[in-house]
Amino acid sequence: MKNFHLTKSTNGWSLQKEGASRPTKTFETNKEIAVKKSAHILKQSNEASSLKIHKENGRIQEERTYPGSADPKKSKG
Repeated sequence: MKNFHLTKSTNGWSLQKEGASRPTKTFETNKEIAVKKSAHILKQSNEASSLKIHKENGRIQEERTYPGSADPKKSKG
């Protein structure tokens, strides 16, 4: 599974693959739109991906898996 991080950048929000030196995509918009656009990119990749959404302070706020069927958790929620 590929891991991606959505973090605050100087121009908005950046989507970056874990271990990469440059962002995959930078969104010059608010966080809500950046999350939606990141999800759209990962859903189209046809590979299982994990999106870690960070707060402005850098801490991880939540994690989402695309497609949902690739989520390793067996619990509800």
